[in-house]
Amino acid sequence: MSVSRPICILIAAMGGEGGGVLTGWITGAAQRAGFPVQATSIPGVAQRTGATTYYIEIWPEQTKQRPVMSLNPAPGQVDVMIASEFVEAGRAIANGFVTPDRTLLIASTHRVFAIAERSAMGDGRYDTGRLFRAARDFARASILFDMDQAAKDAGSILNAVLLGALAGAGALPLPPDAFEAGIRADGKAVDSNLAGFRFGLSHGRGEIAARDESASQTAASAGSLLPGRIAALPDAARRHAAEGVKRLADYQDLAYAGLYLDRLETVAVLGDDALTAEVARHLALRMSFEDVIRVAQLKLKPERFAAIEREQRVGPGQPYLVADYVKPGIEEIASLLPGFLARPLIGFSARRGWLDRVYFGMTVRSNRIGGWLRFRLLAGLRPWRPRSFRYAEEQARIEDWLGSIRRAAKLDSALAREIADCARLIKGYGDTFRRGAGNYERIRDQIIRPALDSRIAPAAAADALVQARTAALADPEGESLGRTLSGFAASLPPLRQAAE
Repeated sequence: MSVSRPICILIAAMGGEGGGVLTGWITGAAQRAGFPVQATSIPGVAQRTGATTYYIEIWPEQTKQRPVMSLNPAPGQVDVMIASEFVEAGRAIANGFVTPDRTLLIASTHRVFAIAERSAMGDGRYDTGRLFRAARDFARASILFDMDQAAKDAGSILNAVLLGALAGAGALPLPPDAFEAGIRADGKAVDSNLAGFRFGLSHGRGEIAARDESASQTAASAGSLLPGRIAALPDAARRHAAEGVKRLADYQDLAYAGLYLDRLETVAVLGDDALTAEVARHLALRMSFEDVIRVAQLKLKPERFAAIEREQRVGPGQPYLVADYVKPGIEEIASLLPGFLARPLIGFSARRGWLDRVYFGMTVRSNRIGGWLRFRLLAGLRPWRPRSFRYAEEQARIEDWLGSIRRAAKLDSALAREIADCARLIKGYGDTFRRGAGNYERIRDQIIRPALDSRIAPAAAADALVQARTAALADPEGESLGRTLSGFAASLPPLRQAAE
């Protein structure tokens, strides 16, 4: 089965740290394995005033025809982010290079203080607790420990420990022996660098094993029948499926989590493990769509109040106030009603021009009894959700998306995966949701459906989806997407011409 995209690796280091050595080890291992690989770098100005970055793309399949690769990383498209210092990881997160649907973050947690931190009159150090929380929230998975100290203990260099952590994570189609061979071929401080590499390797493997065990325990706690069904899925999809079951059992109930597995199994039988893993990830997010009930659920999470207390440094027994400003519109309120009531209300409001103008703003003090009861009343409507207008609408959209994926898989695996990845466009609620859903529908009508009806060649459609999705994510208002789709109308060849 051919792959559809390269593995994208971004390395952020400080000037003078020798990030080029780490880049050379990775690219050398890929070359010796016969994989097409490309690396570029951007030198920084100084150790703490400019990032030194290295970007690598590896095509994880031996091929006679060299694939076209990018010279620079794109936000949201990085598979592995490696940071040699913790604030460098924070910069990468802030710049959008670490995303929860895709990125493995490998970072050393030691600090080398920036000039602004050193020159502050008081304690100007950046709060590393925020960095840990950001790594947890924004990365798909993370390997975080003090790799600088580990390198010193081994008499090695930091880059050898980073390389070991990368090898232990199993994120690349290369065995640890391939990296060890590169260290030996380099011929510099071989014994100490191998010691650092092996420390990082064991630590990386331990982090991944602990994460997988936690996912298995999570699935086991969600229901007695579900773990067996998860175990029957391809290896690549199991962790995503376990997290999806946990998420959807919390969102609705075990029956809803079972529906998630029912849907996922219709994709798994197609035999494309990478596609199943992609759908496992996106389907859990789509099925836990944000509505008024979900927003209330999240506002009341004990973990939320604990995080607020940590971030604001609230002492034991110290009183504090949480004020949530909410402004539901007519659509959000109508979404809770059954369809026969919601549709006339939304239609009437649209004709009057109220949908984008009328909101009911209010401030809710959610850690006070009155505000807590308001949110609790809304969260308590969870059993009603399957009868609501929004639920019915979302289930229809999800089935349409899954049906497109299954049909595309019979034509071209790359096209099916690109359709699955279009789920990234649909998120949030209110205006954010309407813009994202509208952009997806435009892409579906002008690219996906014509491709499924054999009016566009699958390979051309897959490429068009990448460009259209990138345009939509860069400009949620849809202007860039409109220009991109207009160009496709004239440039995409029909199937018959493409075959000729």
